[in-house]
Amino acid sequence: MTVMTRRAVLAALATSPLWMQSARAQSTSLKISHQFPGGTVSEGDFRDRLCRMFAAEVEKRSKGALKFSIYPGSSLMKTNSQFSAMRKGALDLSLVPLSYAGGEVPEVNIGLMPGLVTTYEQGYSWKNAEVGKELARILAEKGIVVLSWIWQAGGVASRGKPIVEPEDVRGMKVRGGSREMDLILKAAGAAVVTLPSNEIYAAMQTGAMDAALTSSTSLISFRLEEVSKALTTGRGGAYWFMFEPLMMSKAIFDRLPKEQQAILMAVGGELEGFARASAQADDAAVAAVYQKTGAKVVDLNAAIVKKWQAIARTTAWTDYREKNANCAKLLALAEKTL
Repeated sequence: MTVMTRRAVLAALATSPLWMQSARAQSTSLKISHQFPGGTVSEGDFRDRLCRMFAAEVEKRSKGALKFSIYPGSSLMKTNSQFSAMRKGALDLSLVPLSYAGGEVPEVNIGLMPGLVTTYEQGYSWKNAEVGKELARILAEKGIVVLSWIWQAGGVASRGKPIVEPEDVRGMKVRGGSREMDLILKAAGAAVVTLPSNEIYAAMQTGAMDAALTSSTSLISFRLEEVSKALTTGRGGAYWFMFEPLMMSKAIFDRLPKEQQAILMAVGGELEGFARASAQADDAAVAAVYQKTGAKVVDLNAAIVKKWQAIARTTAWTDYREKNANCAKLLALAEKTL
């Protein structure tokens, strides 16, 4: 071995720990927050599972350059603070119902507009339709990137009689989940209660609320069968479809190299199939969960969905359309998918 070769080898050995330390320092740690019960990759609420699957796959494809910590059950921050925190770059990622941010960004209430989405096929078509592209543009302007487009049908848990026809809610205290849902409930004669889904159990347990509309998965995960005597499912038809995407702070996303951004978008898109299958499985499974406790379980049909939709057109849709030009445009584009 020549003197120059020995020097080169020794120099490489001397600097390799520094190189390894530099490589480790380049890894980025990201936090994912959500309000749902925690579990594992294979068990539990599918929204928590999706976050864990997303984290594992992105870390794998990025060769450890991107790492994640997951905070279920609103353990990192309050549910209603997550969207705003992402906009400011104070939170990296969250899987949260988009409509929760309707007070801050009125356009996002399109994500829980009663009667506007009535099937999974229609909801998932939004991503590549004009309405989805316009919604993504508006969210980007507000500092948010959508990684996974997730839709969920919902039902109604009630402490008393089943909620089927609009007149069934008259005189009841009901949680709708968005301003627009609240408007149709008020029009039907209900008093509305506003709170995130992880607070429904306590409100129904104390009698502060008589009934709640929420996703099939939340109807199961939050054990609402323990405080309910009736369930209206979304398996046969629904006027309640919620857009509940996995989102990321655009400020954080934009700081990452293009190849890492591509990985995030690719993995997020690939998990949409899992989300849809899981949501539809929960639509069917929720009935058995409630029947086991003795609750009365009923389904909706197309005629009843149209009754709710008719109320929505003259209340929620009109109110949303008149908010601003963005809202009017989004609603018009969404109606093209009906």
